[in-house]
Amino acid sequence: MSSTIWSVDEHLDDILDSVRPLEPIELQLPDAQGCVLVKDVVVQVALPPFDNSSMDGYAVRVADVEGASEEFPAVLTVIGDVAAGSAGLADDQAVGPGQAARIMTGAPLPAGAEAVVPVEWTDGGTGEGPAEGMRAHADAPEGATGEVRVHRPVTAGAHVRERGSDVQPGELALAAGSVVGPPQIGLLAAIGCSTVVVRPRPRVVVLSTGSELIQPGEGLTGGQIYDSNSFALTAAARDAGAIAYRVGAVADDAETLRATIEDQLIRADIVVTTGGVSVGAYDVVKEALSSVGDADEPGSGVEFRKLAMQPGKPQGFGSIGPDHTPLLALPGNPVSAYVSFELFVRPAIRALMGLPDVHRPTARAELRADKALTSPAGRRQFLRGRYDAEAGTVTPVGGSGSHLIAALAQADALIVVPEEVTSVEPGSETDVVLLR
Repeated sequence: MSSTIWSVDEHLDDILDSVRPLEPIELQLPDAQGCVLVKDVVVQVALPPFDNSSMDGYAVRVADVEGASEEFPAVLTVIGDVAAGSAGLADDQAVGPGQAARIMTGAPLPAGAEAVVPVEWTDGGTGEGPAEGMRAHADAPEGATGEVRVHRPVTAGAHVRERGSDVQPGELALAAGSVVGPPQIGLLAAIGCSTVVVRPRPRVVVLSTGSELIQPGEGLTGGQIYDSNSFALTAAARDAGAIAYRVGAVADDAETLRATIEDQLIRADIVVTTGGVSVGAYDVVKEALSSVGDADEPGSGVEFRKLAMQPGKPQGFGSIGPDHTPLLALPGNPVSAYVSFELFVRPAIRALMGLPDVHRPTARAELRADKALTSPAGRRQFLRGRYDAEAGTVTPVGGSGSHLIAALAQADALIVVPEEVTSVEPGSETDVVLLR
């Protein structure tokens, strides 16, 4: 482990300088969710592609229903039906003076029509109520005609979705750098795109080290604890946008750890380990990581460092194997591991995705506490807190111990105490990192 004390910013800059966005690939829409677009997507087809009805009702000419009322309804001849998915009326048919066409939601507006009268504004075409009339029309032979009484006027374009009213051909649908979420997938499908060019979601392998760790659900014996880090960090990797694989706990044996990591390299864009990086306990991890994969590759290897931060002073970072897969070795204490993930691993994942902003949002907040927060000189401290955006305040949760995982579960922010500050008084402002 290096005797040099690294700052938080120096360590993060070293990581981000070493991480390059993943190469673009073309994916089918369902597989592109969570990925980042590499190219602009330009609209090729207008949306909607044709004028269509937004209501079940009757396609009419505006002049024919002008002044219509319950007392004096406009009586129109129904010349046909237009259903969703149909091509509309016959080529030689159009809605002329005194005429209407029954139309369903999403159906193309027939030639000659200027607006749609909702069925609720009519007698349904049978002299009965509108619902009964529409049901009767649904059972009528195709092309059947009749009359409809319209009780209210409409303006031009009423209840009509105009062609291209959403997007027009040539317009930018989605810009490069956009994250493909459910609404974006819906838009891409609506404009006819079946595939997109994206940077794939990074594959993150997470494993814990420690012979004392066992899986949740098993019975504890003397000296054993449950492995929580691999579960928490795998979930955190997914939350960051990655495809995450949880390996679980590996015993403190260099050969076992080395073999486990080598087996995982085939499916890893980044490897995250927890445990075995502090003074007196890192030799097994250091020994294992020094020769993973192709140790003769220039630039390979993991450097173990001390950082001017609390929690999370011991850290490891480097690349392993023939593909120089990035590896971040985090401390084993649960809070240290999670804080380290947020500060260093999450930005690396976001950088692999090709996102321009890889950091969590931050805010200034007034400290709400019964007493001052203390921090060791020369270290940047990250304390757990609850942030109230409306009040602009943050309240500490739990103490500063790096084992207090219950407090971490109640927190939604990290309170940042800078290196040069040793005390933060209640009522003063401080920076907070927003976790949710």
